Amino acid sequence: MSGVLPIALEDSVKIISVMTHTVKEYIALMELHSNVSENKLREIVEMFVGDIYQRPPLRSSVKRSLRIRKIHEIEILDHVERWVLMRVKTDPGTYIRKLIHDIGLLLGVGAHMRELRRIKTGIFTEDLNMITLHQLSEAVYLYNEEKDETLLRKYVMPIEYGVAHLPKIFINTYAVDPVSRGAQLAVPGVLMFDKNIRRGDLIAIFTPKSELVAIARAEMNSEEILSRDKGIVSTTLRVIMKPGVYPRWTRKISDEKAAAGI
Repeated sequence: MSGVLPIALEDSVKIISVMTHTVKEYIALMELHSNVSENKLREIVEMFVGDIYQRPPLRSSVKRSLRIRKIHEIEILDHVERWVLMRVKTDPGTYIRKLIHDIGLLLGVGAHMRELRRIKTGIFTEDLNMITLHQLSEAVYLYNEEKDETLLRKYVMPIEYGVAHLPKIFINTYAVDPVSRGAQLAVPGVLMFDKNIRRGDLIAIFTPKSELVAIARAEMNSEEILSRDKGIVSTTLRVIMKPGVYPRWTRKISDEKAAAGI
């Protein structure tokens, strides 16, 4: 297998599960054990679009229990004799080699996976800054030897890219420090938010400068946040920003803000 593999550095490892538990796309090469017609192939493949039951293969890193996974799209790109090239868009945790094995069973001829390439994980695609380890080593060399950080800045992306697919809430300056210490977010601390937030969603909390503060679980949907003047908006699950970066909420600050009508 080859293709897109997001790698987190330092504090970014805190969001690695957020990056990896996202919809994925693959290019897979399937070898059929006997020839089948184009019409039959497409008919059977179409049956696997939607929710499917799948048991992980014998050689896997998870428990071999039956589970449901969603196949969003399967597109046959090419079919020559026993070779089938296809694009698969699927939920995380789907085993493509098991999918191909099951397609072969329904076709009645058997099949196995010969090659697999992941072309997308969440927002990360082959076109979005995918590099080799050799390219990364060259960037590090230029930085160490010539103090040229151009390539390094291009290859190592800010942590905020990793949560670009999540609904977002921007909070005011004086709510940043409490949230960075694990506090829940209340309505008065909210500045802006996405209109598609649903209760229970995983969300990203940002400063007014678009710096990632924390990953949280929404306790209100967008309509509730808009209509209420108090209450808990989200429960903090994973703090990203270190405490003390923004000023703490103190009685003096609170009194000054109240006097200013803020």
